[in-house]
Amino acid sequence: MTDTTYMRLAMRLATKGLGRTGANPMVGAVVVKNNQIIGRGYHHAFGEPHAEVHALADAGENARGAALYVNLEPCVHENKRTPPCVPAIIKSGVARVVVAMTDPNPAVNGNGIHALREAGLNVTEGILRSQATQLNQPFVKLITTGRPYVTLKMASSLDGKIAAANGESRWITSIPARRYVHRLRSRIDAVLVGVGTILADNPALTVRLPGEPRHQPHRVIVDSQLRTPLTARALQPQSGTRILVACAITHPSKRAAFEEAGVDMIESNNGAGQVSFPDLMYRLGQLGFAHVMIEGGAKINAAALESGVVDKVLLMTAPMFLGGDNARSLLDSPTQSSLRDQIVLSGLQVRRIGPDLLIEGYPTPNCSRRSVVDQA
Repeated sequence: MTDTTYMRLAMRLATKGLGRTGANPMVGAVVVKNNQIIGRGYHHAFGEPHAEVHALADAGENARGAALYVNLEPCVHENKRTPPCVPAIIKSGVARVVVAMTDPNPAVNGNGIHALREAGLNVTEGILRSQATQLNQPFVKLITTGRPYVTLKMASSLDGKIAAANGESRWITSIPARRYVHRLRSRIDAVLVGVGTILADNPALTVRLPGEPRHQPHRVIVDSQLRTPLTARALQPQSGTRILVACAITHPSKRAAFEEAGVDMIESNNGAGQVSFPDLMYRLGQLGFAHVMIEGGAKINAAALESGVVDKVLLMTAPMFLGGDNARSLLDSPTQSSLRDQIVLSGLQVRRIGPDLLIEGYPTPNCSRRSVVDQA
């Protein structure tokens, strides 16, 4: 087998950490000797040993003289929860290290590769670099910009409606599509909605899938005027997760009530009594959230897109028409009044999930026209 084959295996192992590594990257590692795989490992969760450590432990003494394949440059820096991997790699006696991409973390960024070469190891870099970068897009964005990777998930009818004229919106998409959304939630750090969704649907925003216990995302509610009822399902405690409410007002008594209920408050005011999306994303990045999925209504959808924080759009389209002048559309934006205000998606991919269509695309850089907007 080739370097490419072994690196693909390392990346498949890395995906086992989806949703569990937090601000850290997903990393997989494979130890190969005489064309035989003798060790496998991946980064299981934030704060736990890294992929290289697991793979080398799996290989044991046989690692001496072998090759180690890893999709991200091994770390060499201190001052973190786990020891650096480079000394362990050198101590293992492996002769060669194959790396897909350098670590953009300024504390690493080529230093790990340099240390390995200084120790006399043969290092090959760049094998499946683009695929490795794609795999860890959220980590790369967080470490280079301080802001999380943002996926905007929307669901509508064929005529672009998210709710009927009477306000009914559950359920537009099919059971397979809803299961897909729960799988997405199990792979991200936080799910974000606006207060309008809380008042209309009272969602729990949790992962509800059969089988073994799943990773649960943190929950973020954008509520400029603090209208979320304390009885909302999204405010109910979930082990290992945080609940955050972003507001634009200082209201001591309401704030105290939310905090007593275990809610973390974020104040972010754009100067017009509204929450700023760019500032909110920066604040979430400071908390270590690498991937945020927005599941909002029409106002949240428009605000997120117009503010330029969205990296990826997922649009699920059900094979139905809702019609009616009062049926709610995907976007509620007072600023989009002509063709020049269009928001364009590139890199489109379309596939089916049950009876529904899933359209995936990426907002083009010039689609953002404002730096601060509001949504609730």
